[in-house]
Amino acid sequence: MRIAVVGAGFAGVSAAKVLRQSGFDVTVFERAPDVGGVWSRTRRYPGLHTQNDKGTYHLSDLPMPAHYPQWPSGEQVQRYLESYVEKFGLASALRLSTEVASAELVHDETGWLVTSRPAGAQDPLTVERYDHLIVANGIFSDPLVPSYAGHASFAAAGGRVLPTGEFHDIEAARGKSVLVVGYGKSSCDVAVPVSEVAARTHVVARELLWKMPRKLGGALNYKYLLLTRMGEALFRYLHLKGFERFLHGPGNGLRRRMVDSVGSVASRQFNLRELGLVPNGSFEDIARSTVSLGTEGFFERVTDGRIAVHRDQVITELLVDGGRPAARLTDGTVLAADLVICGTGFRQHVPFFDDALHARLQDDAGNFMLYRQILPIGVPRLTFAGYNSSFFSPLSAEMAAVWTAAYLRGGITLPAEGRMRDEVRARLAWMMARTNGRHARGTNIIPFSMHNIDEVLDELGLNLGPLTRARQWLFPVDPGSYRRVTARMIRRTAGGGAAGQVEPTRPARAMR
Repeated sequence: MRIAVVGAGFAGVSAAKVLRQSGFDVTVFERAPDVGGVWSRTRRYPGLHTQNDKGTYHLSDLPMPAHYPQWPSGEQVQRYLESYVEKFGLASALRLSTEVASAELVHDETGWLVTSRPAGAQDPLTVERYDHLIVANGIFSDPLVPSYAGHASFAAAGGRVLPTGEFHDIEAARGKSVLVVGYGKSSCDVAVPVSEVAARTHVVARELLWKMPRKLGGALNYKYLLLTRMGEALFRYLHLKGFERFLHGPGNGLRRRMVDSVGSVASRQFNLRELGLVPNGSFEDIARSTVSLGTEGFFERVTDGRIAVHRDQVITELLVDGGRPAARLTDGTVLAADLVICGTGFRQHVPFFDDALHARLQDDAGNFMLYRQILPIGVPRLTFAGYNSSFFSPLSAEMAAVWTAAYLRGGITLPAEGRMRDEVRARLAWMMARTNGRHARGTNIIPFSMHNIDEVLDELGLNLGPLTRARQWLFPVDPGSYRRVTARMIRRTAGGGAAGQVEPTRPARAMR
């Protein structure tokens, strides 16, 4: 079976490794000249570091190098992925600097026609047939930059607007007036190095998000709070089980005090009240959107005036003020703006699929209908990898690849299509409600990363033992604990039947 994988970030390279070990012929298409996805040198911005510590942010069978700092830089993560490719001999499967222009199901839906071309070129086009397609382009691949009124005259006066992923040269900000739009990770990350060289640095925040310190109280590493099963259980999941029933039942008062105490410490540590930067709502709202780690030095620079935060504001128009590019905010404030850097989110879509295929993948609201965040319902020979925002995105993507390999080897008995569709709809409704609509078209699973991994592995009968999972309640999850899962899957599916067996009347059952 020939398999095409689109994207060579964590999801794409781990899919290539797992599927090759499972006996498949794999080709990985990547438009960048290097592996890495969001960590590629073509997308790194100054100040980019991981949010996870290096002990929790890696693939199961290759830890981060011991000499790396606790929070590796973007360049170090990219080098780690290069070493992964080298360790597992994946270079021959990679087609770097190659863009997938389109992917279409053949007329009888028995395969895919993948049209590719050199990145940035219009031709030559190459068309090849594959038996299965894995979408691993990620949910952070297509930046969403607002369309501002007045942009033409603003640009004519020398102003520039670009997403964080296209800001690579810190010298471009030297001596300039810079507006950073957004209050998420990338916006705050880039604002710190910019403030070192810019004449003025302003952060325009439509809504303030709660930030988690790397070390709570300067001592307790946040990984012991949020990167454990206990930390995940502090927030209410769709289905409660075990100790979670106590935490969200009789122990709810204790649980709330624990969450609120973390918020109180974070507020004091970041001096939020004095700075006027306490977000609306409670600290528990941190689970409604993407959880954001506080950027080192950000609040210190707000304190000393090198960064000015304009909360509850958006840019209403770009303009020319006194012959210089500028921006007007909601409250009427006009700020000089030689450079506008937007950390304003991403489009969740598959750019190489046409509208008709997107309609088969999504519900009427545009949400992806993916069983286990992997399998589209009703579209054959297609799976997704890494299509979820996760605290443990490398591990989540790798376990999704294990699921896909087992599926293709005939090692999964799926529920009937109607039941899968009902389950996905119920999950989407829950995601919509808990995030106030910020569920990234059904791809935002934070903070429930381990719940997702459990569901994927439970369906395969390949989850870790109870003692290991009990340890994960108190200690940060170590992806290395999952290093034997692929080999176990291969042994269990040896001689499997047709891909994706469907059980019309009974629920999914694990492999025996």
